[in-house]
Amino acid sequence: MTDEDGRSSTPLVDEVIKKAAVAWVSVSGGPAVALWCATLEGTLVVISGPGEQAAPGLADATQAQVTMRGDHGGRIVTWPARVSRVRPGGAEWETLAPLVAAKRLNASGPTVELVRRWADDGCALNRLTPAGEPLSGEALPTGSLAEPPRETPAVRAARRPFRLHRVRRR
Repeated sequence: MTDEDGRSSTPLVDEVIKKAAVAWVSVSGGPAVALWCATLEGTLVVISGPGEQAAPGLADATQAQVTMRGDHGGRIVTWPARVSRVRPGGAEWETLAPLVAAKRLNASGPTVELVRRWADDGCALNRLTPAGEPLSGEALPTGSLAEPPRETPAVRAARRPFRLHRVRRR
């Protein structure tokens, strides 16, 4: 269903957005990245950039795939999102950025300074709006979504852990 703001959503997507704190976002078919998000009016708002979380490609994207997971890590729903960037200096920035900054955990300094730093450092404030039907069971991958191990310069196996005392064997 589509509402007056142009959001295309379902009751399941609306419900998981209300309870969201972290979303897995994939841009242009790349790997999904866990991002802290704030919820506002049925959309997710994500801040990324210098001094904040890394969201590769999200600042310039127009579309993304968002996966919401439950408390135990299982996927609840994956839905397509329309990405719109909120630029500093505009009316939307002036209302949206302070709301997101107020919800930001472990922020350094007051909300006003945080919003000013985001604008000065070129951080990207993106709004992820539902833009279609969630992926159904047959459209979801059936195999593991685990990433293969990264290449490493390590040439030796890790040493056994240090033991503070000697273990007696009987």
